[in-house]
Amino acid sequence: MGVCLNRAAIAATETSPDIHSIGQKELKEPAHKVVEAEVAPQEFETDLAIAAAIAPAVVNPRVSSIEESDRTHQDLIAGLPFTDLETETTENNTGGTSDIWLSPEASDSSESELSQQGHEALPEPPLELRNPQAVAQTTTLEELSDIDPNHWSYLAVQSLIEDYDCLEGFPDGTFRGNQSLTRYEFAAGLNACLDEVTQLADLLPEDQETIAALTQQFDDELIELTTDVDRLAAVIEELRANQFSPTTRLFGQVIFGLQGRTNNTADFFPVDGNAETDDPGAGAIDFYSNAQLSLISRLTRRDLLLISLQAGQGNSLFDANTNTALGLTNNIRLAYEGDTDFDVELTDLTYRRLIGDSVALIAGAAGVNQVSVFRGPSEAEGAGSGPLSVFAQRNPILSIGNGDTGLGFDWQIIDRLSLQGVYTVADGNNPSENGLFGGDRTLGFQLTASPFETVDLALNYVNSYSENGNLGTGIGDTQLSAGDALTTNAFGATLDWDVTPRFTLGGWGGYTTSVTPGEDGSVETVNWMAFMNFPDLFGPGNLGGLYVGQPPRITSSDLRQGQNIPDLLAGNLGDPGDQPGSTLHIEAFYRYQMTDNISLTPGVIVLFEPANASGSDTITIGALRTTFRF
Repeated sequence: MGVCLNRAAIAATETSPDIHSIGQKELKEPAHKVVEAEVAPQEFETDLAIAAAIAPAVVNPRVSSIEESDRTHQDLIAGLPFTDLETETTENNTGGTSDIWLSPEASDSSESELSQQGHEALPEPPLELRNPQAVAQTTTLEELSDIDPNHWSYLAVQSLIEDYDCLEGFPDGTFRGNQSLTRYEFAAGLNACLDEVTQLADLLPEDQETIAALTQQFDDELIELTTDVDRLAAVIEELRANQFSPTTRLFGQVIFGLQGRTNNTADFFPVDGNAETDDPGAGAIDFYSNAQLSLISRLTRRDLLLISLQAGQGNSLFDANTNTALGLTNNIRLAYEGDTDFDVELTDLTYRRLIGDSVALIAGAAGVNQVSVFRGPSEAEGAGSGPLSVFAQRNPILSIGNGDTGLGFDWQIIDRLSLQGVYTVADGNNPSENGLFGGDRTLGFQLTASPFETVDLALNYVNSYSENGNLGTGIGDTQLSAGDALTTNAFGATLDWDVTPRFTLGGWGGYTTSVTPGEDGSVETVNWMAFMNFPDLFGPGNLGGLYVGQPPRITSSDLRQGQNIPDLLAGNLGDPGDQPGSTLHIEAFYRYQMTDNISLTPGVIVLFEPANASGSDTITIGALRTTFRF
């Protein structure tokens, strides 16, 4: 008989789940070994609003440049009270996400300088006053959608816009007449009008009368506005005095999950078309929990330091305390699992810096990999706010390599076109693994484009070396040899199309081909996903989703005898072949945004032919996720 390699041995290498972290777009847990086999990666994700704050560059390619996205968060981590990140992301940024990098034109400022500013620092005026190009060039009052012709100030506003050309609307075609303004904003507007008046050499008597009438008419409002500004200034001073740090912002998230799956029998080992092994974890309701804290520190006006911690309990595949299997296939893994037995672990330690106007660099001892460096085209991605399963988060080839330590870059080539790259290793701090240039290592690139306002496209290439033949993705067929080293080339593409503001179509495809260095033969895998998302379904902030796809499946394996996984799982000698079945993953979920900080997400996942074994029973998973963010 051949080598006795069964699904239990493979499942034991896939116990580290995909969880949601607030620190960066996604954070990955360091790899560790279980019985000489590499553990699949723990990935730590964040929702797009938070991801926008710390990604090395713009998370969503619809932002035309790093410089443009910088202006979205100029007040963030600037020694001033932090503005509301989610509000700014929603209102100021096309496509919904941005990064934290500050304007390239801004001069560098050291941490000590920021501290010395203290309470003397004043907030900058809003974008529409700092950058005239960002303001709508309103020429007639009819271009503004929220002006009532019956309003008492209609004629005054009309005159300032059409006759004197010193008042303009916002980029979205609104005037926002009830919105408060600061003394700086009033001074800027008054100065613009005075400039126009000064240019008029001879004022007509009726114009002089109009100016006098306007001055008298707004006298009461100006007095009231002065009182409001003074009151707001007092609130700002109080916030400054009690904030966590003048240069550091704290993010946090806690996830609770209730989940269970139906009783089922698997075609486990040997895989011969007959289901004979009962699922050991089926029929029970489990409770998982996870907590993450992230600190984002601004060192100068152009660089950041990110530190993230996490702790949790819950694993659908393996109980480390009893050393027993809980599940027979990694297809059942949920994205918010994060089993550290409540030990606190460092998940991210990275430094990020903006170079020039178009390049951002990232380097770190933890949390550097494809997921954290590449821009994410899907706005629904996030284990605390998006799909429930690991597979539905993103293309699995982006998790190849189990990398943690390394270097990355994000280059805005032109508007709507960018390139990201990363080099990462699984054990960069381990001398026995030859540090940064030995052991499991990965090199990846992504070309990100937005050919249309509503379309995002990402093209991926990943090259990876694994000492034991495990891709490290933790989903589908990830163990591709019986222990021989493999070099893998992976290719993928992801498309996200906002058909309407409340309906999104998308999908991805991934292909890998792996060879043992110096030997003939290869092993190939394919995965795909199609999805529909429904933002603001039945209310603002809610999200519905339907995902259908195939997790990674070995479609061809002709390595040397004894190394081909499909034939070994069938109890044979490991001759060439492919998997006998093809898993179909169907997932539906609905996120209900109870408050700004709490969401509740019920969902169901159905797995046909799990573990790519045609003889296995269908598995149905029910889950209820509760997410708290602060």
